Amino acid sequence: MKPSSIIQLEQVSKRYRFRYAVRDLTFSLPAGRIIGMIGANGSGKSTTLKLMAGLIRPSRGRVYVYGQPAERRISRCVSYMSDMDPLYGFYTAAELISFYERVFPDFDTAKAREMLEFMSLQPNQRAGDLSKGNLGRLKMVLALSRTAPVVLMDEPLSGLDPLVRQSILKGLLSFVDLSRQTLIMSTHEVVEIEPLLDTAVLMADGHVLDIRDIDELREECGLTLVDWMAERLSRPSTGYFGANQA
Repeated sequence: MKPSSIIQLEQVSKRYRFRYAVRDLTFSLPAGRIIGMIGANGSGKSTTLKLMAGLIRPSRGRVYVYGQPAERRISRCVSYMSDMDPLYGFYTAAELISFYERVFPDFDTAKAREMLEFMSLQPNQRAGDLSKGNLGRLKMVLALSRTAPVVLMDEPLSGLDPLVRQSILKGLLSFVDLSRQTLIMSTHEVVEIEPLLDTAVLMADGHVLDIRDIDELREECGLTLVDWMAERLSRPSTGYFGANQA
């Protein structure tokens, strides 16, 4: 693995019975950045994040985090927020914070309480009674309160009221220490997430089409993230990024 790379995938495919969720992924991601996994629903973003988190095993190929194979034990250095998996509904927000504090040695309780206030969540609210948007906020609190060097967030904007998204996104910057952490998030809310991103990974049909620095797109190509996506997705679906990097 290159010294500046924190995550590397080598010819990675994941198959579920009769279909591939992702296929022939070969790329690496740099440390100390906010990275967006972007693309339409079903493009393979969530599966790729789960592979990085060690929650699922590739059908073929290898995934490394800090040079170590991504498996269940990699959770010691990876904090993962799922879009789909529920929290323990009978726990209050305060009880979930206490639970995470016991499970993860790197959990920062003071930070969690600060984020809880920032997210306008009450400590005595039960997770099962929260709306989808507020449940998403609570998941953010739990994921970002760990000091793990890699933070993975699957569709963090899902269910959030559009009126509060920008304030929450701006708040994310103050709760991530990019001198020690790398934040990788999947989303199809491209316009809203663009101001935060350093790097974009564009996926389609289970393949990585391209990886670009956002500043490079703006300064050298004169493109917004949406412009680049439209231009890149309009090309014929041959010569995938992953295949070219093999």
